[in-house]
Amino acid sequence: MTSERLLLVDTADECVEVLWGQLPLFTYVYRIDAPRSESPKPYLHPVRTLSGDVITGFRPEDHVWHKGVQMTAPNLSGQNFWGGGTYVHGSGYVDLPNNGTMEHVEWEELETDGTAARLVERLTWRTAAGEVWIEERRTIEVPRVDSSAGVYQLSFTFQLRNLASHDLVFASPAIEGRPDAGYGGLFWRGPDSFVGGRIIAAGGLGGTDIMGSRAQWLAFTGCHDSGSLSTLIFIDDTTNLRYPTEWFVRTSPIACVSPALAFSERLTLPAADELTFRHALVVAAGDVGRADIERLVAAAKTDATADADSSPAPKLRASLS
Repeated sequence: MTSERLLLVDTADECVEVLWGQLPLFTYVYRIDAPRSESPKPYLHPVRTLSGDVITGFRPEDHVWHKGVQMTAPNLSGQNFWGGGTYVHGSGYVDLPNNGTMEHVEWEELETDGTAARLVERLTWRTAAGEVWIEERRTIEVPRVDSSAGVYQLSFTFQLRNLASHDLVFASPAIEGRPDAGYGGLFWRGPDSFVGGRIIAAGGLGGTDIMGSRAQWLAFTGCHDSGSLSTLIFIDDTTNLRYPTEWFVRTSPIACVSPALAFSERLTLPAADELTFRHALVVAAGDVGRADIERLVAAAKTDATADADSSPAPKLRASLS
């Protein structure tokens, strides 16, 4: 029986580090020092496997606003909560004064019982003009760690409430006219060494056929500079509005995945209304085949339907290292 346990460390009111024993699993940076052009917002980086390999990229030269794992929105009623330029039909990407921010307000929960962990945060989405359009309650959980199998799971819940006086409309560059550029929502950028990795998805999908296709899950296996392999399994939740999601995924010239919330069709969040998106990410050391991926997906879905009361209970707000 392993003696390793989960530990939360809050660092200088800027980030929370989640460790498994001595190993830092991931760092969640919630106060951001970045240019407005990068649409500053919280992110997870670095994220590691249980073998210690880093499976996220950070501020690569091609897209400096790509930071590990983030919640993103490239076009929300004309505001850019993604970073960089905004895609304009007929003009390409244009630098506009419309880069918004996602800002940490407070922690509602920071807790662990040593076997699972739960982070619950309140945020606001603020436009370039300073207007608060969305109030968000974000939950990041580690529901289980299986060190013997080299696998752990991250679960994300994004609860968005429209505080604007008008409907908010999510779109993507694909909707605006750029083929296959349907990214938006949860977004992962992989390290440079993952370029050329293998992708497969539910329903027997594989390779380039996955772009824009609907599937319950998508798995990306990449190679590190050391030669070791890691597999990431992204899982859509059955409660999501457009389940199963359309996937945005690239293996070249960059490695990235997004279970897109508005790949090919606009999504409207009416004034004073709410939307909730849930996704799981299983992080596995090594090359995981389709049969084992299906088993891990089934386990993740079991976690997702478990009674919320089974989540770790003791609050550690006053006990963080």
